[in-house]
Amino acid sequence: MKTTVLALSELSCGHCVKRVQEVLSKIDGVEKAEVSLDKAVVVTDRDPQVLIDAIVEAGYQAKLGEDSPKPNQLPKTDNISQNPDPAVVEAHSEAQDQVMLLLEGLSCVACVNRVEKALYQVPQVSKVQINLAEQTALVFGKGEVADMISAVQQAGYGAELLEDEQTRREKQQQQIQYEIRLRRRQGIIALGFGAILMLWGMFGDMSVTEQSRPYWLMVSVITLAIMMFTGGHFYQRAVKNLRKKTATMDTLVALGTGAAWLYSFVLCLKPDLFPYNARHLYFEASAMIIGFINFGKMLEAKAKQRSSNALQRLVDLTPNRAIVVDEQGEREIAVAAIKQGMTLRLKTGDRVAVDGIVSQGSAWLDESMLTGEPLPVEKQAGDKVIAGTLVSDGSVLFQAEHIGDKTTLANIIRLVRQAQSSKPQLAQLADKIAAVFVPVVISLALLAGIIWYAIGPQPALSYALVVFTTVLIIACPCALGLATPMSIIAGIGRAAELGVLVRDADALQKAASADTLVFDKTGTLTKGEPKVTTLYTFNTWSAAQILGFAATLEQNANHPLAKAIVDYADEQTALKAVALEDFRTLKGLGVSGVCDGQALLLGNRTLMTQQGIDLAQEQALSTDLEQKLNQGATLVYLAVAQQLAAIFAIQDPIREDSREALQRLTQQGYHLVMLTGDQAKTAQAIAAELGIKQVIAGVLPEGKADTVKNLQAQGRHVVMIGDGINDAPALAQADVSIAMGSGSDIAIETAELTLMRHSISAVADALVLSKGILHNMKQNLFGAFIYNILGIPLAAGVLYPVAHLLLNPMWAGLAMALSSITVVSNANRLLKFNVNQ
Repeated sequence: MKTTVLALSELSCGHCVKRVQEVLSKIDGVEKAEVSLDKAVVVTDRDPQVLIDAIVEAGYQAKLGEDSPKPNQLPKTDNISQNPDPAVVEAHSEAQDQVMLLLEGLSCVACVNRVEKALYQVPQVSKVQINLAEQTALVFGKGEVADMISAVQQAGYGAELLEDEQTRREKQQQQIQYEIRLRRRQGIIALGFGAILMLWGMFGDMSVTEQSRPYWLMVSVITLAIMMFTGGHFYQRAVKNLRKKTATMDTLVALGTGAAWLYSFVLCLKPDLFPYNARHLYFEASAMIIGFINFGKMLEAKAKQRSSNALQRLVDLTPNRAIVVDEQGEREIAVAAIKQGMTLRLKTGDRVAVDGIVSQGSAWLDESMLTGEPLPVEKQAGDKVIAGTLVSDGSVLFQAEHIGDKTTLANIIRLVRQAQSSKPQLAQLADKIAAVFVPVVISLALLAGIIWYAIGPQPALSYALVVFTTVLIIACPCALGLATPMSIIAGIGRAAELGVLVRDADALQKAASADTLVFDKTGTLTKGEPKVTTLYTFNTWSAAQILGFAATLEQNANHPLAKAIVDYADEQTALKAVALEDFRTLKGLGVSGVCDGQALLLGNRTLMTQQGIDLAQEQALSTDLEQKLNQGATLVYLAVAQQLAAIFAIQDPIREDSREALQRLTQQGYHLVMLTGDQAKTAQAIAAELGIKQVIAGVLPEGKADTVKNLQAQGRHVVMIGDGINDAPALAQADVSIAMGSGSDIAIETAELTLMRHSISAVADALVLSKGILHNMKQNLFGAFIYNILGIPLAAGVLYPVAHLLLNPMWAGLAMALSSITVVSNANRLLKFNVNQ
């Protein structure tokens, strides 16, 4: 076996990493594959080109890279591990084009499957997510929009492009309102006409005689007209489905109501063909069934509208206008006219229009709609403001940084909508059943009708027709199709209100079954605001010299501890610009460089020992250093010219809510693990204070993924909670990844769940909510299955032999409508889900 190193590109997040790792692992002859955002190290005897071809086929780019550095050898500059530039991540994200289509005419999962299949046949379409509840399709890839729309139309449905969120909202609202008005009108007409016929049957006679034939023929024509006007959409789509040799809910309704009407019409034309006691008409059943289903669709549309309110509230956070400040003074402009770099004013009561940086003034901002944090946050010069937040008090000027669809709020809305269109594994069960549901129901209806005609009581023909129609009507693929999408829409909307962003609905199902939580330490359990508490110097170096060297090195690094040293140096002495040469990042160890001719090493104790630095002088401080470690401090060593020059003791305060939140998670039965690259004693001190029993310390970034893998090998379902970038391999390896962040582009693009507020309590909230959503989905699926399992035999007449009960077709129509309404209403309970229950 040999080790092959590949340089990767177009990977933008942990999902990309996981995808490439899966692709490589499936190749025969690959013993091991370790993947990061920019590199893959593969142990295999296969030709590198085979690996490259597999990665390219998965939608990414790869080329043969240089061999990995040997142990104890400093990496070359071009192998420095750096956090990806946000602009690069953004560019990679945009490379995966997304198109949102507003669909029309989808009624059940069978429709979804047909449209999905049609879109996948469009060239360069890589992924399709269809939301039955919202009638939308999210299409990934570089396919032509015209081809996508044409494919949907050829499949028998309508489609139009949604270019932006505002357009989507307006068109979707128009579509929903039109649907509600139309179905209400159709329901009233059909039920009104059917009720008149039903009353006539109760107080008159619904059988055909020679004298009543002309009257009933006229009623049959009127009934047909009513059916076409109020239920024409069912028949049109059923005919289209027949031409394409498929069947949906529309097929069931069209067959059931059509059979009842045709039987009655033939009876009116040729009553002598039927036994006298079989001459009962079913015009009222055809009309009433269509009326009940239309009313059900109207109530369903209203319930769907409520389930989208959470996302709609996010959309409404963006104001239409903003105040720009320039050389001409202050003036109001449309938000769409804001350009990057413009100076904007905010005053009490204003909503922030775009993301930016405060340049002047002070204000308190309410960020609760984005983070779930109820208390206002103070913003001063240099602080970021996020689009959609509300100024509670104060006034500031700020420079526009991210505008339009690049704002944090736009990213959140995009992510929530994408998640609402995704499917968890549980939904795959419903899809598999739905694929054969309608043909099976038609077969059962025919079988039941034949049995009743062959061995049923007289009039056998009438009984056979009633049973055939009732089985077709009562079977409801709609409830089955809506069971998971409605729970996902409502649940993910509620999650967004709580400051939890979900990338994919499948992550919620996995999170609900997790039993082990692995926490990164810095910035997750701690505030991520480390401060230097003590500086120890050695070998005649002055504090000023030490701080000059250290700050010069750390200004080029990207790590919380680096910022702590730079801030401390800035507070203690006036820093001077010093030339730095040969700067290198030593992954998981520290940094190195040459300053004023002096070779510098700055990092942890492991780096010092690896590079042969004599640490004998620290023995004189062993008691003091031991005490610092026991207090949770991190020790950072500086060596100048291969001699120990200084030790920094750095303390990172624990988050205020960490203890309470971790205790809550422990009570819920989770196994908690702290995973960190810090010294063991520092990690153990913090873990002891927080009540975490298992500590895995001194782990390099590339080793964190292996640690997670080892936990999984023990049968544990692992959730990794980190910063979303430095822990990318571990986040990719975990069953579910949670990034704690403020909603930055990188954090959103990296994890499956992103917490908009820096709080361990938000982790507990996310896990409780994931269980609630999964429970709701199971309730809906169970209800839909039980409804059909009990309803179809009941409609087939299983109770007739013992109780002489046979279900009327129109009550089957009512039951069918109520089944969908029940599923949607149950899902909407998630909109008020209490995470503290």
